[in-house]
Amino acid sequence: MIELTAADIADITDGELRVPERSKDSLTVTSATTDSRECEQGGLFVARAGEHSDGHLHLKSAFANGAVLALTERVITLADEELYPCVVVKDSVLAMGALAAEIVRRLRAAGELTVIGVTGSAGKTTTKDLLKGLLETQGTTIAPRGSYNGEVGVPLTVFTAGYGTRFLVIEMGATGVGHIKYLADMVRPDIGVVLCVGSAHAGEFGGVENIAAAKGELLESLAPDGVAIINADDQLVLSMESRTSATRIYFTSSDGFIRSGCEQLTALNLHTNDDGHPFFDLAFPDGSSHEVQSRLIGLHHATNLLAAAAAAFAAGMAPEGIATGLSSLGAASRWRMERVERADGVTVINDAYNANPESMKAALRTLAELARGRRSWAVLGEMLELGDSSIEEHDAIGRVVVRLNISRLIVVGRAAKAMHNAAVLEGSWGNEAAFVETAEEAERILTAELAPEDIVLFKSSNATGLRHLGDRIALRSDALPGAGTEHEGSGHL
Repeated sequence: MIELTAADIADITDGELRVPERSKDSLTVTSATTDSRECEQGGLFVARAGEHSDGHLHLKSAFANGAVLALTERVITLADEELYPCVVVKDSVLAMGALAAEIVRRLRAAGELTVIGVTGSAGKTTTKDLLKGLLETQGTTIAPRGSYNGEVGVPLTVFTAGYGTRFLVIEMGATGVGHIKYLADMVRPDIGVVLCVGSAHAGEFGGVENIAAAKGELLESLAPDGVAIINADDQLVLSMESRTSATRIYFTSSDGFIRSGCEQLTALNLHTNDDGHPFFDLAFPDGSSHEVQSRLIGLHHATNLLAAAAAAFAAGMAPEGIATGLSSLGAASRWRMERVERADGVTVINDAYNANPESMKAALRTLAELARGRRSWAVLGEMLELGDSSIEEHDAIGRVVVRLNISRLIVVGRAAKAMHNAAVLEGSWGNEAAFVETAEEAERILTAELAPEDIVLFKSSNATGLRHLGDRIALRSDALPGAGTEHEGSGHL
């Protein structure tokens, strides 16, 4: 984080500075966090009322860990009436956004900074991880930790940038119309990437049309000299092209897509190998073509690979370096098509960080492709925030499981029971499909019945906790020596 004085912070946030007079200009901060346990010497602690705890209750811990200043919504005193040094604001989250906007402005003024925004209903975290891996070969690159993609996570990402930062990759999530605009206004992206529009969180948004409206806010935020990266294989994303005056670069896996006068990157001969890794020839606007042999798992990752390639190309990276980089990168975040080979021959694929109808179907198709004669298991939990379409969407997933000839289905949790009902109606019989109330019940079935050479997928929304069951099953016996894991995104869509 760039150095800011207490007076700077008060001015930027329109806050009330409550520090000793002698410290107004000499008190400086060089880092910022909302977690008192992560405070460093010289840090700013942002006290906010979170979902489970009020940060104002943790000031003592924050200052004990090195914080020298707090951003608060009220004055907090010690037992002896001594004030914690603080800047008091009306809303600490909005104040974080104001600080982040000013930091980006100062970084732009001081050097060559490119800000890249990434949004979409699925694949944001994988794409930003790929982009970070590509761009850090060209210069200092900052990207979010995990799935930091909301009104708190984006400022926290910005706070880690400094005057030497060359690329700032920002993942942008939303839970409603206007949220992407708020984040885009904060960081002013030079390059905007829209991956896809799905039905996840349709209940919160009030329909897929509103999701598309929200995602398109990123393209609308781009200046005329910016670059919009558009998925030509998603019709809702493609229809956003008229919402921007920026230069457009399209990515597609169809060699029949053409936009006259515009640049595009195309995945030719797209397929997966026996281990489920996407392979393709990547054609660039300069006429060159380079082979990509990805370490990600699943054909659906072609969207993320192409998006990262297009954004890196827009940022000035050479085609050959992009293809080489994509071939060397696996997923960097946990519980995204994370594969573990147990010593007994059982393969565990843990993709239970996020789930929506589109990503659920993609994961099941990958499971079916990887099985290749092995017995396959799908352990599935609820897809959250689908609104009125929840039962219908869960029903559809149960039928897909049967049509893909997945050997065994375990549905976990009453909210997901429609999957089990649909699988039975679609033709499951005997013990092919099971419904259990809890992850512990599912664990008992798996512990008793998983056999060598079986392959098992765990998939659900984050809040259901199935990722932890996946971890326990993966560790039921030691992983093969040297096998490791292969990792592939917040709450925010």
